[in-house]
Amino acid sequence: MGRTLVFLSGLPIETEKKMKNTNPLLLIDFYKAVHSDMLPKKITKSVSYFTPRMSRIDRWQEVVMFGLQAFIKTYLIDYFREEFFSRPKEEVVGEYARVMDASLGKGTYNGERVGLLHDLGYLPVEIRALKEGTRVPMHVPMFAMTNTHPNFAWLPQALESLVSAEMWHPMISATVGASYRDIVNIYAQKTCDDKVSRARLLGDFSFRGQESLQSAVKSSAGWCLSFLNTATVPVIPYLEQHYNCDCEKEEVAFGSPSTEHSVMCSNYAVDGDEITLLRRLLTEIYPDTSFSVVLDSYDYWNVIDNILPKLKKEIMEHRGCMLMRGDSGDCVEVVTKTVFKLWEQFKGTVNSKGYKVLDPHVKAIYGDSITLQRCEEIYRILEENGFAVSNVALGAGSFSMQCLEEDGVLKPFTRDTFSFAVKATYMEIEGRSYPIFKDPKDGGFKKSQKGCCIVTREGEVLSYRDEYTWEEACCEENLLQEVFRDGVFLREQNLADVRRELHGNGF
Repeated sequence: MGRTLVFLSGLPIETEKKMKNTNPLLLIDFYKAVHSDMLPKKITKSVSYFTPRMSRIDRWQEVVMFGLQAFIKTYLIDYFREEFFSRPKEEVVGEYARVMDASLGKGTYNGERVGLLHDLGYLPVEIRALKEGTRVPMHVPMFAMTNTHPNFAWLPQALESLVSAEMWHPMISATVGASYRDIVNIYAQKTCDDKVSRARLLGDFSFRGQESLQSAVKSSAGWCLSFLNTATVPVIPYLEQHYNCDCEKEEVAFGSPSTEHSVMCSNYAVDGDEITLLRRLLTEIYPDTSFSVVLDSYDYWNVIDNILPKLKKEIMEHRGCMLMRGDSGDCVEVVTKTVFKLWEQFKGTVNSKGYKVLDPHVKAIYGDSITLQRCEEIYRILEENGFAVSNVALGAGSFSMQCLEEDGVLKPFTRDTFSFAVKATYMEIEGRSYPIFKDPKDGGFKKSQKGCCIVTREGEVLSYRDEYTWEEACCEENLLQEVFRDGVFLREQNLADVRRELHGNGF
């Protein structure tokens, strides 16, 4: 048997075969099929840049570069090999012609190029990119794509639709995660002992509310650049496959045992109370393991005020932590009030920075609904009342991963949140260089780079210069360095590298 390849969500390729059997040259907008004939005659090279052109979120003027390595491995290597170069030429050419003849019409497109690419036997594309984990300001290009064979200058822009569709989401989720981590860093520095793991203070609870399995996995991967806690199990094989990590040897991601309402309500239906299951969890099911338990199926404050005191002996003898989870009401009030009540009942200690830390047997958790603003508000209230923020575990759900409320306006995250675009900026014809650019009179942020770009860093600030030839831009000074060429990955980063690029040595 041949080796099993892992694809997209970390599932074996055979498992997803029905989902990925489309000729990759059909993964386009229709108009891409006709552009090869429209380009200037005798064009031998084109260069396109992927760039965040503007931010629609006041809070964010930088976006985290992430997901390119996974995209290259998934599509430019595995997908093209399995679904194009490894299939018979007549099959891929025929499939392309069948779809285009029926939709665009015969004679409207150049199908010969499909056969020529298959004859070449590899994908003649070069990509030069910033390191993943880099925080990139608006207008600064993240990566460049160019052809490496003179007969395929049409190819970089033919990949635009696929690149754009696959790249924007993991970058936004990585930016969301980094924003939560920035908040954590501020308040943990003030209120927590240095030994507290900041990467364990928040978790991703967005799986069930994402657009698809693939969206959930890639989104959680972006989150895991800043935090270790997630409810999305398949993110682990995804990161292992695409970012060279191993969950058995390093910290990739963690989950935790937790109840849900079906557990609480079914036991209530049998027992007629809530204390029986809680006692069983503490003494029989998880006597040596920390776990969270959702307590608002009926009356959250009754459990906190009346049932927990009856379980104090079992809780204090438990060899783990029981996390009290609310799931309704005002989450800011629920979380902070729970901490205050747990302190009254179970006390705790004062840490080296003078802030109260609950007894290690108890903690508060809120599994979703924690927006950036609510996270800041919870932490502010805890700090003002003398509590370390490590007394709570918070979670970002699908709402927080997919939109932001700013100044009373709901702003959903899409490709246009940062106006990501792939634009051609340079070409060569018979050895002569031509800069390409767009500069709409009323276009504003839509003005593109001109010619090829060199990205540099002064201190912490990235900037770029354009109007270079491709040869000039391929210099050591340029932070856009070669990562992929002709079907081969040339510079890979592991997960630790990406986290280090984003957070320094402070992950």
